[in-house]
Amino acid sequence: MTDFEKEIREQFPLLKNRSTIYLDNAATSQKPRCVMDAVEQYYRDHNANPLRGLYDLSVEATDAYDDARATVAELINAPKKEDIVFTRNATESLNLVAYSYGMNFLRNDDEIVVSIMEHHSNLLPWQQVAKHTGAKLVFFECDERGYLDPNQLEKLCNEHTKLVCITQVSNLFGRVNDIRAFARIAHEKGAVFVCDGAQSVPHIPVDVQELDVDFLAFSGHKMYGPMGIGALYGKSGLLEKMPPFLYGGEMIEYVTRCGATYAEVPHKFEAGTVNAGGAIGMAEGIRFMNRVGFDKIESVERELTTYAYEKMTNIGHVEILGSTDPAEHHGILTFVLEGVHPHDVATIFDSHGIAVRAGHHCVQPLHKHLKRMSTTRASLAFYNTHEDIDAFVETLSHIRGEMGFSD
Repeated sequence: MTDFEKEIREQFPLLKNRSTIYLDNAATSQKPRCVMDAVEQYYRDHNANPLRGLYDLSVEATDAYDDARATVAELINAPKKEDIVFTRNATESLNLVAYSYGMNFLRNDDEIVVSIMEHHSNLLPWQQVAKHTGAKLVFFECDERGYLDPNQLEKLCNEHTKLVCITQVSNLFGRVNDIRAFARIAHEKGAVFVCDGAQSVPHIPVDVQELDVDFLAFSGHKMYGPMGIGALYGKSGLLEKMPPFLYGGEMIEYVTRCGATYAEVPHKFEAGTVNAGGAIGMAEGIRFMNRVGFDKIESVERELTTYAYEKMTNIGHVEILGSTDPAEHHGILTFVLEGVHPHDVATIFDSHGIAVRAGHHCVQPLHKHLKRMSTTRASLAFYNTHEDIDAFVETLSHIRGEMGFSD
């Protein structure tokens, strides 16, 4: 183990205290001590309901919550912190766009383009929008390498296209999609562009102004922060014309017996008592990533991915889905082991103390497109080590034998 690996792993209590080799980082990341300490300190020293009290403790809570919003905005280069809406996770962020924008601004015969590789969180909300508005879903399909061709999107988009929804990094392939090009095509057709950043924001620099996305959704728990907190970036003009998603306390300016006027963005989308501790933990996770540096995060994860990919390809009967270039997998290696069901693969890995994911990974239409029922996924973070990968590959090489195959 290198000095960097030792230094990083020392900061993650679970990695220190358990012998589990954790390779399910695309589902959620482990949490560093600094994040746990930040959340604990908030509840220990500053706990009050933000935005509601004039006393010192509430003002402290409000300031901490506001600072967290600014930290999230800075991470993705949002024009201003008010462009960030705190949610429970990326799923809620996408639902907010679907119900507050899609349900109100789409009409019969409008078209919504979604890529075939979308996580169910960026598909099911649009199915509901189509069902309730009469809009039509149009699928943007990838090839077997996971490549989405901008020329194909050009052909799919027309005067009826009102929304284009594409993930920046596939949770099955790990491939980074050309979001800037896709957003440009959408805008040329007069459509709004929605980007799922759940798998990109924790691993690569994301600049919403450079990409020119209209909405970007992501989760704190995949980027070393707590569960139950996420964010939605939206362009100001769109957020301002959208009605609230939830109604109740704190999202209003004035209430009468017959109606209400709503608070300014982003508060009109954050009804009720907010998850201040989660937001503070998410912000500390961002500061943790910034201290490590995205250049370092990318280089370490790229090297680990290449190391794992090359070792896996030396094992017989293993098919890795997606590109044959490990640099295009960004820490995600989804595979099929011939003759062995992915659930059996994952169970055997677990018996050896290795955590991987098996199933459809919330992308069932993509699996059907690839003619696969399910797969196994190993996903890396920069705190993983070569020793983790060696143990993973050693176990993988023996699974078919454990299942009774003679090879």
